[in-house]
Amino acid sequence: MPWIVGVSGASGTPYAAAVLRALLDAGETVDLVVSRASRLTLLDETGISFRDAHWQDDLREWLARGADGKPGIFDVDLGGVRYWSAGDLAAGPSSGSYPAKGMLIVPASTACVAGVALGLSKDLLQRTASVTLKERRPLVVAVRETPLNGQTLRHLVALDDAGAAVVPASPAFYAGATHIQDLVDFVAGRVLDAAGVEHGLYRRWRGELGSGSAD
Repeated sequence: MPWIVGVSGASGTPYAAAVLRALLDAGETVDLVVSRASRLTLLDETGISFRDAHWQDDLREWLARGADGKPGIFDVDLGGVRYWSAGDLAAGPSSGSYPAKGMLIVPASTACVAGVALGLSKDLLQRTASVTLKERRPLVVAVRETPLNGQTLRHLVALDDAGAAVVPASPAFYAGATHIQDLVDFVAGRVLDAAGVEHGLYRRWRGELGSGSAD
């Protein structure tokens, strides 16, 4: 069964790329939903135009980029990816009978958070998140916004009450980060931790003060 990865319009497309690469490296299959708003963010942050008709080429170019924007850093096999258009409300993941392990929304915009919390289902991403909750499957929401106002905080509490794991895209520094990719991978790793997917994206805390600066 696949993990469904939804990419919303918040800034933070390198987080999504890191999560996708790690899922594929772990031997997981992925169903991908890229919102219309996220295409604008992807274009702004990477210069890549994500097109339905050429999604494999565009996704390969995207996932090959490092967090610093350099192309051709990673070698990615897309054999385990299935793509669904965000406007296709008849897609497989729109139904609870479609088999899936759960869903990761990374990054999650405040608009996406509100839509999922309120059950709006205005596109396939939001509909799939609602299905994930009603089927009691894992839903991880990597919210990427600052500051957070009261309305968004209430929406996040509602998602937590519904069983979702809220993972702010907030990197830590105890793992000895020396590159922007390390900070991105830390957040991606915490998203995968919440989903129970094994990975080696960051060095875990060992209870030793100063270990992050020792390497």
